[in-house]
Amino acid sequence: MSWQLALYNGLWRLLTPLARRYLKKRARKAPAYREHWDERFGQALSPKAKGAIWIHAVSVGETRAAQPLVAAIRREWPDAPLLLTQMTPTGRATAEQLYPDAEVRYLPYDYPQAAADFLRSYRPRCGVLMETEIWPNLIHAAAAQQVPLLLANARLSEKSLNGYRKIAGLISPAIRKFTAIAAQTTEDADRLKKLGAENVSVCGSSKYDIEVPQAQRHLAAAFRARLGGRRMLLCASTREGEEALILDAWLAAGAATGDALLALVPRHPERWDEVERLAVERGLKTQRRGDGAAISADTRVWLGDSMGEMFGYLGACDVAFIGGSLLPFGCHNLIEPAQVGVPALFGPSVFNFQQAAADSLAAGAGRQVGDAAELASAALALMDDPAAVEAMRQGAARFRDAHRGASDRMLALIREAMAAAK
Repeated sequence: MSWQLALYNGLWRLLTPLARRYLKKRARKAPAYREHWDERFGQALSPKAKGAIWIHAVSVGETRAAQPLVAAIRREWPDAPLLLTQMTPTGRATAEQLYPDAEVRYLPYDYPQAAADFLRSYRPRCGVLMETEIWPNLIHAAAAQQVPLLLANARLSEKSLNGYRKIAGLISPAIRKFTAIAAQTTEDADRLKKLGAENVSVCGSSKYDIEVPQAQRHLAAAFRARLGGRRMLLCASTREGEEALILDAWLAAGAATGDALLALVPRHPERWDEVERLAVERGLKTQRRGDGAAISADTRVWLGDSMGEMFGYLGACDVAFIGGSLLPFGCHNLIEPAQVGVPALFGPSVFNFQQAAADSLAAGAGRQVGDAAELASAALALMDDPAAVEAMRQGAARFRDAHRGASDRMLALIREAMAAAK
């Protein structure tokens, strides 16, 4: 064991009280954090079925991104049990909604014994970690127990690479033990190799393969009916600090006096009340999606206080802004607007979706704005220009269709890994 791994394990033991305090603090705003603590700390190991195909998706975005891969796995191995693990309550709730026949639970924190016991108890046929989930003890335990373990939809920014290099003695031995890695882009693959990764393939992102469920299309139609013909700018997955900037820019642009509606859907549900307060403090009449009512003519802000309905909101809007990009959060899923053919605006911070942002711009599916003022003016200009909106809708279709097929390429890696493990 390297000294860095020994230090890492020592820190986990020392930080356990802080982890419990963190969960209690989060539970004040999001009560779901009080639940299933035993799973987080490596207890409650009572699998419904051993030998499952296991997918770990840390939160909502990763859980949704796994959908096409799960569908491909089920076509290939229809009788195999499915195990889904997450780290957040919203991710867990999303998994329970999307995969009702799967076993859903939290992945334990990366204590050496907890990781080993989890794998020994569940005995998965194969494990797939979505995006950049590098848990050293879990990876070492999988190798020791001969569980094929893949990293899918893998991405690594230059900033993250530089951070990992500082703890290369901890990360590099672990990343070399992945059975296979499916990187999103050539740049991601190159950066992963610089960390010592082997067996790296460029497969793209499974997010492009997601099909909009029919229920979400019906929901979009219901939302449009509630709009009563009004135009709508959707600000999706906004983060703390962004809503205030957007509201101020919307007011400064004079948009709050017209018929255009501003819809805000915060990334985290515990912030719904806070975002409503921000709008009301600015004198903007606000309604919540949860009231089920038609949107009044004098309502200026519609608050999306629901989970799992993003395609419904996207299908009802005229223009979408993708949150996490005005402030340095790296942007959230800017592929989703393309899946419903909606023009997408995004801010300057896109390090989580750098290649997708470039491809979106090249296809004419998206536009990048420098700040909230530019966001407001660009959205209003688009809503007054049907020809420009139609051109961006066509660009969205090109952007989406050019990148499909990642899930089948990942399935081939899983098939190969499972065959080699027999």
